Amino acid sequence: MTDYLDLALTYGGFTSLDKVYLKHQLEGLNHDQKLAFITPPPSVINAYFAELYQKQSPQAATDYYFDLSKSLNLLTSTPSFAEIKPFVRLNLSGKSYGFAYVNDQEEALVFSEKEEAPDEGLFFELAQIFPQYKIFAADQTIRMQPLPISETVLEQIDREEALLSNVQLLEGGWLKISGFNQEEVCQLAQAYQGQIYYAFEQRQAVIYIKNV
Repeated sequence: MTDYLDLALTYGGFTSLDKVYLKHQLEGLNHDQKLAFITPPPSVINAYFAELYQKQSPQAATDYYFDLSKSLNLLTSTPSFAEIKPFVRLNLSGKSYGFAYVNDQEEALVFSEKEEAPDEGLFFELAQIFPQYKIFAADQTIRMQPLPISETVLEQIDREEALLSNVQLLEGGWLKISGFNQEEVCQLAQAYQGQIYYAFEQRQAVIYIKNV
């Protein structure tokens, strides 16, 4: 059974002093209505997300938002700026974006306020903001998700044109291309086929390719 009071105190911005008030307000409401009542407004979600991001870590911020999304039924495959459900806003290259979680596998969908054609620069910008996630394209949308990849190197691949980058074959069939020159990393990736995942680590742009 869902403990709505506990959810309200944990995620809704209510305190123990609000318990009696909450009990009265929740009486007679169905499940969806109760969740809607205790769901904090977008401004509160965004403010708390930003505070956690700045004072703790990107991981702490996304953990909060993911747990809230699961607990308050905010998972959605069709988020939009119509804001039927609240979402976290992002400023990417001076343009308005948002992201919301799609499922309980912590897969997030990044979407723009106005129709924008995503490019590699945008993927790497997201990877810098959320280094705990891999960024990828799926069904003509931008996605983010934690993706454990073994960093065990099986082979160092020599590419003459790799002046500032490393190309490595990793355990599990992953190809890793990393370097300080983002453009060079992207150019090297064009020689391989497979799903591309963008990341950022130790100030380097990283591309992982599966099934090389």
